[in-house]
Amino acid sequence: MAKLFSMKLTHVSPVWYDLKSDRNKLSLEGQHNYDAGWVSELQNSGSLVVPRVVLEAFPGVVLLKKKSRDKTIELIVSECRDKGYDGVVLESWSRWAAYGVLDDPELRQLALQFVKQLGEALHSISSKSSTRNHLELIYVIPAPRMEGPNNQDFGPEDLLQLADSVGGFSLMTYDFSGPQNPGPSAPLKWIQYSLTTLLPAKGSASQVHSHMIFLGINFYGNDFLLSKGGGGGSITGRDFIHLLEKYKPSLQWDDKSSEHFFIYSDKGVRHAVFYPTLLSLSVRLDEAQDWGAGLSIWEIGQGLDYFFDVL
Repeated sequence: MAKLFSMKLTHVSPVWYDLKSDRNKLSLEGQHNYDAGWVSELQNSGSLVVPRVVLEAFPGVVLLKKKSRDKTIELIVSECRDKGYDGVVLESWSRWAAYGVLDDPELRQLALQFVKQLGEALHSISSKSSTRNHLELIYVIPAPRMEGPNNQDFGPEDLLQLADSVGGFSLMTYDFSGPQNPGPSAPLKWIQYSLTTLLPAKGSASQVHSHMIFLGINFYGNDFLLSKGGGGGSITGRDFIHLLEKYKPSLQWDDKSSEHFFIYSDKGVRHAVFYPTLLSLSVRLDEAQDWGAGLSIWEIGQGLDYFFDVL
């Protein structure tokens, strides 16, 4: 899909890498996933290849010790240089939240400084595939909670602090519902709330940073059990087509979330399926366009081919 629709994709981020720590020893796992031909083909088509790196290393190792912090950055930068990537997508905020890093003002500041340092280190190197560009850092950020901000949210102050060192922010506006609370994947009001929380009001003031936001769009859906105790999980386009063919349900439009869903029963258990459609995607694309934001799709192989028609 990346090769087929490369003309529509500014960046492609293969999910290849994890940066781990064993005591004080740091290692970048996933190098075996590298596909030189595929990377080269995409870059020749005009897409920037920026693999995702999940920072799984223990925060105390990476953030509190300068030597380890420098080593972490060196591992990432060296991999980009060796493989000819155009930068990386870094995912660390949710890990830091789980470890309580974001609740401590000093640790939070160290965490933000680490992201800045990595961004600046990458930006100091020219991209092989585009002589006009430097290596980019795109940072993954969670969407704010609707019930109000807390310490673990990534807020507007964090965005301002990183804006000069980061090429963009991949905003995870999906996974709103789960097996214990079945419902839409990305209600439109939640998307609007997320953008409003992170950015000033629509207009010239918001344009300064809105172009740095890659609004998260899910190409997967969910099949939830509606029985007591819940259950179920994510589905791809292939699963969605199978369910439509097998149960022949009628699609319903939920005005509140601006998403389609259908209900079916299997062995006496009712299911609710939420999966993107051209209409639900178009509504979200219009919202991103209104703000002057980009898009971050999770993930291109999980959708239906014609989803790319609206991009």
